[in-house]
Amino acid sequence: MTGGFTVLDVDLLPDRVVVLLDRPEARNAIDQAMVDELHRVCDMLERDPRILLLGGKGGVFAAGADIAQLRHRRREDALRGINSGLFDRIRRLPMPVIGLLDGHALGGGAELAYACDLRIGTPRLRMGNPEPGLGILAAAGATWRLGELVGEPLAKEILLAGRVLSGDEALAMRLVSELVEPEELLAAGGRWADRISRQSALAVRLTKAAFHAPREAHPYIDDLTQAVLFETEEKEERMTAFLEKRKK
Repeated sequence: MTGGFTVLDVDLLPDRVVVLLDRPEARNAIDQAMVDELHRVCDMLERDPRILLLGGKGGVFAAGADIAQLRHRRREDALRGINSGLFDRIRRLPMPVIGLLDGHALGGGAELAYACDLRIGTPRLRMGNPEPGLGILAAAGATWRLGELVGEPLAKEILLAGRVLSGDEALAMRLVSELVEPEELLAAGGRWADRISRQSALAVRLTKAAFHAPREAHPYIDDLTQAVLFETEEKEERMTAFLEKRKK
């Protein structure tokens, strides 16, 4: 565990970082301290790009934002975009983010999960956005990101009627890539990270950047990023190895 963190368990590995939300007494509710520490993780991964595996301790991903703090927030706090700014920063990290979702991923916890590039769940996953029941809305990405992930009809069931998805439902909608038992969750995330690590790191970074570029930036962004990759030694080495293997 990397020192200096109080509500995150951080394990730095050569090609990835494993971060577990660590407020089990509050079901990993996202408070200001957790926001601040996740920004520190983003600082690290922007300087030294690596895959991020993001999960929670205590059999839960995150039950939402910390209601005790949220109840005291006012207009100026909303306009600061405390959670929305963090989650967007996580979405924009150079290398892929893999969400490890166990138990509750509700409210802000669900929105944090939506910001991941890939998500793996467990059968006991429960995922949704109950914010309107508390007199607020899901303002950290769900109102636009969820529709992109699952389509408008289901997104409106979740956002307007408080529907909570089970793990099986999330898998059927491809909101999660697979379901595994809770004790296998970290290993499953590691397998996805292994698959990504076998690719060219620069090609993965530029593919993610191109994927999230605005529609009007295409096809220029594709041509530009491809031009960068065409000039790399790694492209030459990988293609040469491919051709030599095919000759055998």
